[in-house]
Formats: sequence, structure tokens, C-alpha cells
Amino acid sequence: MTIKKSYDEINERIKKGEAVVLTAEEVKGMARDVGVKETAKKVDVVTTATFGAMCSSGALINFGHADPPIKMAKVWLNGVPAYGGLAAVDTYIGATEVSEVDSEYGGAHVIEDLVSGKDVKLRAMGRVTDCYPRGEIETTVNKESLNEAVLLNPRNAYQNYAAATNSTDKTVYTYMGILLPNFGNATYATTGELSPLLNDPELRTVGIGTRIFLGGGQGFVVWNGTQFNPSVPRNEKGIPVGPGATLCLMGDLKKMSPEFIRAAVFERYGISLFVGIGIPIPILDEEMARCVSVRDEDIETVLCDYGVPGHPEIAKVTYRDLKSGEVEVEGRVIRTSPLSSMYKARIVAKILKEWIQRGEFLISEPVQGFPKEGVFKKLCVRKEDR
Repeated sequence: MTIKKSYDEINERIKKGEAVVLTAEEVKGMARDVGVKETAKKVDVVTTATFGAMCSSGALINFGHADPPIKMAKVWLNGVPAYGGLAAVDTYIGATEVSEVDSEYGGAHVIEDLVSGKDVKLRAMGRVTDCYPRGEIETTVNKESLNEAVLLNPRNAYQNYAAATNSTDKTVYTYMGILLPNFGNATYATTGELSPLLNDPELRTVGIGTRIFLGGGQGFVVWNGTQFNPSVPRNEKGIPVGPGATLCLMGDLKKMSPEFIRAAVFERYGISLFVGIGIPIPILDEEMARCVSVRDEDIETVLCDYGVPGHPEIAKVTYRDLKSGEVEVEGRVIRTSPLSSMYKARIVAKILKEWIQRGEFLISEPVQGFPKEGVFKKLCVRKEDR
């Protein structure tokens, strides 16, 4: 018998409190015990999650007009420059922007402070015009005083990501953490079999309009993320090996929690923002049940040498090996450590599961899917411009 479920059928079961919802880790155990077909019959939704550093994040903020009004051209929040070219009192602050007075405080900290309900110092300057007679302003704002505070992240939730090591005799400081000399360690950056887009490798259920857990509140996928790469190689299980799809995400910052929006400082690299993301995968058919049954041993990524310009690939490794604490490459044993928190990701998956079970979170069908083909471009620098 062919198993087919619709979004409407699943949502009706959610509304009635009858939906069977499992986390991605729980469903893998069921699939192992009873098989994929029986899992497809019994399970309606699987919750996936990640919690990791996502540099390509930021917040879109509207302050409201002062009296007399100002057309803000240059904006600082707690000393961190924000972008002022968005009409009069809108601004965008990027997570990795650094304070002009404190190199260990940046846009991510401003975002976390706003989420936490703290006051943030606003300073702005603008050109005086007839309709905007004020030339500068200095005051404090918080999430209650703002008209809108929207988390708007251009690139989050990588489908997979390269692991990093360092072959040179010098310590390397990177967005993948500190990499010790002579293959002293390796770091990796996804939650493997719990990670959202690895449980739906063809992105059948994730697209524009997908409702998600974002930073402790509800948010949406609003576009494919920047550097979305549909041409990344796949293994025999159909899983991308290395960086693949990414998501552009949006949600109400005022409803988020500092438990799932956390600023971070990477030594001698800079500022980043840890973001908690959970995505529900509806089990529409047996194929989706097979996808969410993927295990760490089935998921590979590339291990790259960040000590060498261009970060050349030196091996392929599985997430089972990465999570074990060490990988073996050409007879050399390399210690491994994660940049993503499995502990926090499991909390996200559990909370999302509970929201669905209580009927507080319905599954949204994407209004548009993502590109299946495309050329991943790199910036070309002409010889005369080098």
C-alpha cells in the first residue's frame, strides 16, 4: 500500500491533538526497529534542530520618529555601527560588525541585549533638511520601545559544512575556532543526523514560507540563503558532501529568547551569533520517512586544511567519526570537537515537538521551492586589481 499524507491531513491531526511527533533522533530508532514503511505510517512530523555560530545574521530595526524628526544617515548602537541607508529611522545591524570602542563587543551582542530586554544606547547623525530638521540624536532604546525588531539572517542553517584542520606549524585562528598546528585538532559545524536540511536533502518540505523555530520564537524561511549551492557533490545516499543549501530566515526578535540567541567572540577572528533553529519535517510518504532515518554514519563531509590558502580538501569523514572525538586521516589520528551544541539542539527539537503536540505550531507548505540547479560563483579578481 502506498503511503501518502497531505499537509492538511497532518495539520488536522495536530489541531485534534492526535499527531505523532518525534525528534529526528527518536525517529531513527523507530526506523531501525520497525522499518521505514511502518515509520511512515505511524509518524506525522519529525523535528530537526541546530544551534551554532551563524555569522551571516542581523536585525532590521525601526526606531520611530523623534520630535523634531531626524533622517538617520549614520547610526551606532552601543558603539556598534549600523547601516543607515534605509530611509529615516530604519537600520540594519549585522552580527559581525565590531564596536568602535571595544573589539570584543559587536552587532551580535547588541542583538542579544535587545532580546534580553536591556537598554541599548542609540546615537545617530543625519543631514538637516526642511522635513528632517534634527541633525543628531542620542538616547536609549529597548525591544519594548521599538516599532519593529526583526531578526533577518541572509545565510543560516547550512545543509552541511566542511570540517577544518591545520597542517602547518603555526596555530590558525578562524571562524572554525582555533586550529592547532600539525593536525593538532579538527572542528566541525553541524549537528549531523539532527541537522535540519540533512533530514530533507532534496528540500521537498523546506522552502519559502516554511514555518520554523527561530531563536526561541516562531519564524519563517523567506528565501534561499546566500551561497546556496545546489551543485555540491552527493554521496550514494543522496546527501550533500560539504556546504550545500542555506536558508534566509526571518522572525520577530521581540519574541525570541537569549537562551537561543547568543553572541560569541572567536579569538583573533571576530564576532558571531549563535542561533537556535528548528525545522519540522512532515512525513508525507515513505520517501520522507527514509530521509529522516539518515544516520551519522551515512553523512559525510570534507575535511579541509585551513592552514593553507584556499582551504584544500584533504579527506572525507563521516559525522559518526567526527562525533566520536577523533578521525583518522592517512594513518594520523586527529582529535575532533564540535562548534555546534548538540545539547542545545536537542532542547530546540524537543520544544518544537511540544509546540506541535499542543497544537501551537502548524506545518506550513512552502509557497515556492528552491533552485535545483545553478552555478556556485566565486569572486574573480583581475590581475591588474590585485
